[in-house]
Amino acid sequence: MLIEQPPWIYRIFFPGSIWRINPTERAVYLTFDDGPVPEITPWVLDLLDHYGIKATFFCVGDNVRKYPDLYKMIKEKGHAVGNHTFHHLQGIRSLTRNYIADVKQATDYIESPLFRPPHGHLRTVQFFWLKKRYKVIMWDVVTRDYSWRMTAEKVLNVVKKYTRNGSVIVFHDSVKAGDRMKISLPKAIEWLMQQGYTFKLIAETTV
Repeated sequence: MLIEQPPWIYRIFFPGSIWRINPTERAVYLTFDDGPVPEITPWVLDLLDHYGIKATFFCVGDNVRKYPDLYKMIKEKGHAVGNHTFHHLQGIRSLTRNYIADVKQATDYIESPLFRPPHGHLRTVQFFWLKKRYKVIMWDVVTRDYSWRMTAEKVLNVVKKYTRNGSVIVFHDSVKAGDRMKISLPKAIEWLMQQGYTFKLIAETTV
């Protein structure tokens, strides 16, 4: 649970970040990290179209640079986007000046008031720099679809076990997650619908 649904004691280190939205509403906020990439992002977009769902994509700047048409497609289909750094840097392992420069480089390709730090790990000074400039979006449920230790069934079970009203749920439109997600994502969407959840964009909310 320390990974799949971060405890409150971890969340307090990043005050003002968004982990969960409106716990009184039967809604979830589906998000995708690390894309866009041609191997998986178009499939995700087609699946979301099939179910009539909008989601928020936290994009890696270098991927947007390499695949601008995919990034354009995400936006044209009505999804929201956010900055996920240029090189997918983990803040706690990066010098602050290098991390900030990487975030700024991503803004050359991604225009958004939303930011999600890769891995969710930041130095304190990095976080407060970001907080002055972005809505920092964390998560309430991370599926771990990126992990080779997970199966598609385990990914689905994470969604079933931890999702609650207002959950911000993380999948990954990445090659590493693709095989597990292609099985688990449609099943997760259908299960969430059966439970009465609606799907909302983070960009549509007051956070």
